Amino acid sequence: MRLGFTYDLRAEYLALGYGAEETAEFDKEETIDAIASELEALGHEVERIGHIKNLTRRLAANERWELVFNICEGMSGTGRESQVPALLDAFNIPYVFSGPVALGLTLDKALTKHVVQNQGIPTAPFAVVSSAAELANVTLPYPLFVKPVGEGTGKGISSKSRVKSPPELATVALELLERFSQPVLIETYLPGREFTTGVLGHGGHAKAIGSMEVLYTGVAETSDYSYENKANYEDRVKYRALDGDVAEECARVSLAAWRALGCVDAGRVDLRMDANGQVCLIEVNPLAGLHPIHSDLPILCGLHGMGYAELIGEIVAAAMVRLGLKL
Repeated sequence: MRLGFTYDLRAEYLALGYGAEETAEFDKEETIDAIASELEALGHEVERIGHIKNLTRRLAANERWELVFNICEGMSGTGRESQVPALLDAFNIPYVFSGPVALGLTLDKALTKHVVQNQGIPTAPFAVVSSAAELANVTLPYPLFVKPVGEGTGKGISSKSRVKSPPELATVALELLERFSQPVLIETYLPGREFTTGVLGHGGHAKAIGSMEVLYTGVAETSDYSYENKANYEDRVKYRALDGDVAEECARVSLAAWRALGCVDAGRVDLRMDANGQVCLIEVNPLAGLHPIHSDLPILCGLHGMGYAELIGEIVAAAMVRLGLKL
């Protein structure tokens, strides 16, 4: 199959003058090489396209592909992850991973929580503020957890994110509003164990690959999955495969959220226990990182006996089943 490959290469954006945090969600060359190598091993002819501007030029030149493997995160706007799949939809080109509606919805953590809450899926009580004046309307009990509403890779999350008083809340929230130019999500802090669950497929075909527990070492800046902890996970974070009743509950919550949000093919669901031991949804990532060594989804799969080559193969197979294409 002639397969296009769209992605945002971090080195390209760094060369243009963007900063480390701005480009934190973009991929390294070794990730692109690893994915392309596995796709070729599956028998596909892989054409590396790159970011949306390259895709736009090639579409304008009348180039087409039978399938596009899309992992573009996008640089700007609240619909940045939706831009490439929306463009591919306009040209009737099928692609791997979720579509523009699911990607736009899950990028906004508050909208995600509204949807899952409506479906009876447990998630922490929350509020959203867009200005200093709106902070007066927050009546949630402390401690609270504060983060940008539409970022990933722990951006905007630090040791200051857990706040214990109204003055702390005001300081952190106003700083995030100014720094990220987007609303701030304020949640009841979940003090329990933290997990992430891998998911394959769509709708009734969706299944949990497995779950792992996220454990913080003594050198972690905070017992939360912050930007610094993610960036320096080797000595700050440990992972443990999960089994038993807790693993079953993680799978149940994750699959319910995955289906409610219309996600497809593969991704990751982040969860944490509340004070009563209830597994609650934190967020859904339908464009999970795919670095073969450092990304959570491949790490999780490895803990459950699924190698990187098998993971990439399963992702493509799930997309082809969904699209009605021959394997």
